[in-house]
Amino acid sequence: MSVSVFISGTDTEVGKTWASVALLRALNHTGLRAVGMKPVASGCEEIDGALRNSDALALIGASHAAPDYAVCNPYALRDAVAPHLAAAHSGVRIDIGRIRACHAALCTNADVVVVEGAGGWAVPLGPQLMQAAIAQTLELPVILVVGLRLGCINHALLSARAIAADGCHLLGWIGNAIDAQQPLQQENIDTLHALMPAPCLGLLTHGGAAQPPHAALAPAVAALQALAGH
Repeated sequence: MSVSVFISGTDTEVGKTWASVALLRALNHTGLRAVGMKPVASGCEEIDGALRNSDALALIGASHAAPDYAVCNPYALRDAVAPHLAAAHSGVRIDIGRIRACHAALCTNADVVVVEGAGGWAVPLGPQLMQAAIAQTLELPVILVVGLRLGCINHALLSARAIAADGCHLLGWIGNAIDAQQPLQQENIDTLHALMPAPCLGLLTHGGAAQPPHAALAPAVAALQALAGH
């Protein structure tokens, strides 16, 4: 049985791709076939005549059997702005049905599909379409990447409330140390442990060339293995 998870963040630039790539590598290391998906990506560059996004390329590079780009990233938008603005500027209407079809195609050759969102949770994709519709339509549990910096507790708790209000299940959260100089970082992590309504599924040190060790995301891997029945 294939399972999927939606990766959201407390904001943009909190390390969703860093965490998603690390999770894909950790899952594949266990023998599970894990592939990544970036349904909507703004800020794409033209490569060999086609728009490509660096986050989507990173997900593909960490995926089992390197899925086709167009299936991994069905909506590649040129402008590096909010997705609904990038789509409108390009004359594109984002269709959940197309995203559902691409996700189903990925599931045929995967045990786990890691679906990375755009920006934070409350991101519009169109005039009547919020990003939450992806997780709702595909019935995906959510892992929240918490960028560990000043303000992270407020951002994490508000994001958790919004996820619940949208009728989605928060599977857990991953702390990502994007600010190495964050004052009282461990105390902030302890507070998140105490107040978040879902468990911590891993802690990552962000930056540098080295990938996080697989053990850093062992709780996330275990949670997804349990969902997959492994």
